[in-house]
Amino acid sequence: MKQVYDVVKLAKGVLNNDRNALGRSITLVESTNPNHRNLAQELLAKLLAHTGKGYRVGITGVPGVGKSTFIEAFRMHLMEKDHRVAVLAIAPRSAVTGGSIMGDKTGMRKLANHDDAFIRPSPTPGALGGVARRTQETLLLCEAAGFDVVLIETVGVGQSETIVSEMVDFFLALMLPGAGDELQGIKRGLLEMVDMIAVNKADGENLNKAKLAASHYKGALRITQTHDNEWLPPVQLCSGLKGEGLDEIWQQILKHRKQLEERGQLSEKRKEQAIRWMWKLLDESLLELFRNHPDVSKAIPTIEKQVRNGQITPAAAAKQLLDVFKNH
Repeated sequence: MKQVYDVVKLAKGVLNNDRNALGRSITLVESTNPNHRNLAQELLAKLLAHTGKGYRVGITGVPGVGKSTFIEAFRMHLMEKDHRVAVLAIAPRSAVTGGSIMGDKTGMRKLANHDDAFIRPSPTPGALGGVARRTQETLLLCEAAGFDVVLIETVGVGQSETIVSEMVDFFLALMLPGAGDELQGIKRGLLEMVDMIAVNKADGENLNKAKLAASHYKGALRITQTHDNEWLPPVQLCSGLKGEGLDEIWQQILKHRKQLEERGQLSEKRKEQAIRWMWKLLDESLLELFRNHPDVSKAIPTIEKQVRNGQITPAAAAKQLLDVFKNH
């Protein structure tokens, strides 16, 4: 059945915290239908003045670190403090299987049933840029609906970490205790992005291993941190399973926000994020326009074959395609 969207009615419903209206609004911004995209922008324009009041926290971590368990416990902890919390996910399609590589959400059922909680898995699996765009727009809808904390979960794979870090106010990395050499698998780029490291599963027999890992992370952060010299990311032990260390993490997030606000950096950070996002969207749109040009799409297979066979250089191939685009 064809979806019919009344933008005015949806906007009113979102502002009144109507769950059905919020769900339909998110479905609208996730749609790839060109007409729906236009309606989605109309809807976001009506709600934009009601966004920006929430605090945006990105959470990353390797598979097995216990993200789902941690997020459920953390969100329940925040709701006990009278916060309204939304959980969003960025989970691009697996290049190997073609399926979603988002973590299992069955552990969040308790959270999903709470009146002050909202969970939205990744949109239909697809290109990371498209998924990220829809996640950012969903974030704005959640803020307009009155959610004052939005957690954005990344699968912790490559580019998704960078994308999430560029749409949040605070970026938290969950780490495992005793996973061999704790620093071996950590990219310098991730350490430069994070605002805090939390060593999860720091309970029982893992506690001593977690303390040792935390010591290693603290040393690494002192060496690698360059993005904000006035904030040295703290390292905290926690256990999502036992609900330990959660308030300490939240207090650090509040401390970070207060520091940004006092220095006038929170609003500036968001403005810069919005500008970068505008250019990314423009880049994606122009590339899509270029690749879908009839003459270019016709020439691509031949030119790709020539590059693959070593007949022409990638630079020469790119120039040929640009010439096709400009001359037609």
